[in-house]
Amino acid sequence: MIFKRNVPGWERGLRAACGIVLLVVAAMMPLTGWPLWAVLAGGAGLLVSALAGFCPACALAGRRLS
Repeated sequence: MIFKRNVPGWERGLRAACGIVLLVVAAMMPLTGWPLWAVLAGGAGLLVSALAGFCPACALAGRRLS
């Protein structure tokens, strides 16, 4: 399956930075159970969408890269 990029470069950088911050927070905070997994999943999801340049929610909303 081929995805067309729908996230601009500046937003990709911001998503990557936020994903890294969430992963660092998960490593440093004394979280356990589902809150830990929620923060880890959020950070990983942001990093993956930043690396791919594709956001499924943006695609559903009809957002296209100009």
